[in-house]
Amino acid sequence: MELTKIKGISDKREKDLNKLGILSVEDLVKHFPRSYLDLRKITPLKYSYNNDIILTVGKVSFVPPVMTSKKSLKYVKAVCEQEGEPFTAVWFNQPYVLSKLKENEQYLFYGRVKNSFGQVSLINPTFEPIDKNYRLKGIVPVYTVKGNLTQKTIRDSIDYALNMCPQDSVIPIPLQKKYGLISLHEAYLTAHNPPSFEQKNIASDRIAVEEYFALVSAFSMLKGKRQVRTDFYKTTDKEIEEFKKRFPFNFTSGQDSAVKEIIDDLKSPCVMNRLVQGDVGSGKTAVALTAMFVAVNSGYQSAFLCPTEVLAEQNYRIIKEYFPEKSVALLTGKLTLKEKKEVKENILRGNVDIVVGTHAIIEGDVKFKNLSLVICDEQHRFGVSQRNALSEKGGFCDVLVMSATPIPRTLSLIFYGDLDISSITDKPVGRQDIQTNIVPMEKYDDMLSFIKKQAAMGYQTYFVCPKIDYDEEGTLISVTELFEELKAKLPSLKIGLLHGKMKDFEKEGMLLDFKQKKYDCLVSTTVIEVGIDVKDATVMVIYNAERFGLSQLHQLRGRVGRSSEKSYCFLLSDSVSENAKTRLKILTKTNDGFKIAEYDYEMRGGGDFLGVRQSGKFISDLGNLSYSTGAIFLAKKLSDETFNSGFDLEKVKKAAMEKYSKLKDVTLN
Repeated sequence: MELTKIKGISDKREKDLNKLGILSVEDLVKHFPRSYLDLRKITPLKYSYNNDIILTVGKVSFVPPVMTSKKSLKYVKAVCEQEGEPFTAVWFNQPYVLSKLKENEQYLFYGRVKNSFGQVSLINPTFEPIDKNYRLKGIVPVYTVKGNLTQKTIRDSIDYALNMCPQDSVIPIPLQKKYGLISLHEAYLTAHNPPSFEQKNIASDRIAVEEYFALVSAFSMLKGKRQVRTDFYKTTDKEIEEFKKRFPFNFTSGQDSAVKEIIDDLKSPCVMNRLVQGDVGSGKTAVALTAMFVAVNSGYQSAFLCPTEVLAEQNYRIIKEYFPEKSVALLTGKLTLKEKKEVKENILRGNVDIVVGTHAIIEGDVKFKNLSLVICDEQHRFGVSQRNALSEKGGFCDVLVMSATPIPRTLSLIFYGDLDISSITDKPVGRQDIQTNIVPMEKYDDMLSFIKKQAAMGYQTYFVCPKIDYDEEGTLISVTELFEELKAKLPSLKIGLLHGKMKDFEKEGMLLDFKQKKYDCLVSTTVIEVGIDVKDATVMVIYNAERFGLSQLHQLRGRVGRSSEKSYCFLLSDSVSENAKTRLKILTKTNDGFKIAEYDYEMRGGGDFLGVRQSGKFISDLGNLSYSTGAIFLAKKLSDETFNSGFDLEKVKKAAMEKYSKLKDVTLN
C-alpha cells in the first residue's frame, strides 16, 4: 500500500521516509523504535550512575555560544543546576539546540549520564520545558529519522498505519492457541506503544517468532529439495588415509569426525551442502583439502573461493604444497586481462584441477569442464546466492563452506539453515591457549614495556581500536590517534596503520608487509578480524574492549597464537559497568569459541547479537527489535510441527519463500 494513503504524508515526506528504506505502509509498521524514553519516573542526578539513561529535571543557568572542540567539533554546552548542585548538558553536532534553550527555565532532560571525576554531564539529551500542565507520559518510542522527519511525525504516521494495515499471522491458528501466542497485530501495537517494558518484551518475542518461523520454514523446504547427485567419486577410504599422511600432524577426533560426515555426504544420493565450523587453528582447512582430494583424485575439478586476494594467495600456496601432482590455478582481480584469459581457457579445457580465487571465480565467463566440489572459505563473507552461483557452474555440485566464527546453536538455525553442520571443537596438539588479561589504564605503560621486549625477541603485536576517526564524545580512542600516540611512546619500533577507509590494495599490501615483518606492530580497526596467518604475531591489544561482543573479541584474539609460541591478548577497559566486567572476565577464563558464542548470545540476546555481527540488517523485517533467544527455538518448534501435521501449507510456503528471497543475498561481513 502506498505511503501517501496515510494522512499527513506528502510527496516530500514520502521521500524522507524512502531514505529510511520505508517504501510502503507495510514497511512503515515494521520500522520499530530504536529506543524508548521511559517518562514514567523522574530520577535525581544524585541517585544515578555513570552511563545510566535517566529522565531528570533541571534549571538552565547559562548557555554560552556554540563552542568548538580541539578536533573542530561544534557543540552546545548548557550550565544547569538541580537542587543547588551544578551539572552540564552537552549536545554534539546539534547547534540548533542553542536557539531552543532559555536561561532560568526548568526543563525535563532524558539522556545518558556521564560522571567524570565528580563532574556530572548529560550527553545529547532530549529535552522539553516544564509547565504547570506537564504530566509524565509513560513509555515513548524513539525512531530513526532522516531529512525533515520529526519524532511526532513518524509516531503519528506509524499509529495511523497500524490501524490501516493490521498484521496477519501465517502460523496455523491451532498452534497459536496451543502455545498461547498473542495476536500478531496486538504485538505490533504493543511494540510501538508499550504500556510496560515487560509487555514490550512479550510483543517483541511474538514478532520475532513470526519472522523466524517464515525463515526456518524456508530452509526446511530447501533441505527437502536437495539436488540429486550426478557426480560419483571413486576415491577409496585407503587413498583418503594416505592423503591425510601428507599433513605434518595427526588429525584430531573433531577433524576425523568432520571428514567422516563429509565422505558420507559425498556417497549419498543428494549433493552435499555442509558447513565446517571451528575456532581459528582447529584444522578446518585440512578437512576441506581432504574433501578436495576425494574430488580431484576422482578426475573432477574443484574450486576454492576466498573473500580477499590475500587469503586467496595464502590458500593457493598451501594447496600447491599439498597437491604437487595436480594443476592449481589462481584467479583474482590482480591478474592482467591476458593472464585471466589464459587461466579461464585452461579451466574450460580441464587443464586446471583446482582453482583458487576471489569473487572473480563467480563471474559469468568463468566456465569449468567438470567442476564437482566448491569450497568457500570464511562462509560468513558470502551470501547464499554467491555460493549457488559457483555451485551451478558444475551443474549443482557439492558445496563445503568453512567458518572460523563459532555460531551458537540457536543462530545456526538462521545463519546456516540450509546447511548440514560439522563442528570441530578440539585443538591441534601443541597449540597453546592464548593468555588473556584485562589491563587497567594504570598498567598501560607496563604492557607497552612487555611489547617492546616481545619485539626484541622477533615477535609482533596487533593494536585494535573500535573507531577510525575521533569520537564525538571523546570516550573512544581512534585508530589514527592511537597510531600517533604509539609512534611517540614506542619510537624504536616500526608501526603500520590499517583501517577500513583504505583502498583494498592498500589494506592487502599492509597485511602482507606485516606478515613479512616489515613492521613490529600493526594499529588497526576490526578489518583484521579475518586475515592472513602471521606466525610471529604473539600479542593482541584491544582498546575499549567493552564496546565489542565476546565473539568478536574472541575472533580478534584468534589473530595471534598461530604457532606453538606463547601468545597474549590484552583487553583495555576502564568501564565501571558490572555487566561489561563480567563479559570480559569470561574471555580470561576460556579459549573455547563455542562456549564464548553461547555466553555472548545469552547475555546480549538475539537482536543485539545479530545487529553487531552484521553490516546491514539480516532479518530485514526485525530492524531494531530486541528479542530473546527463546523466540528462535519456539519458531523452529512451530515450523517442525507445522510441516509434520495435516495443516494447509500453502500460506506458510508462500510466506517462507518471500522471506528467503529477501535474505539469500545477505552477507554478514
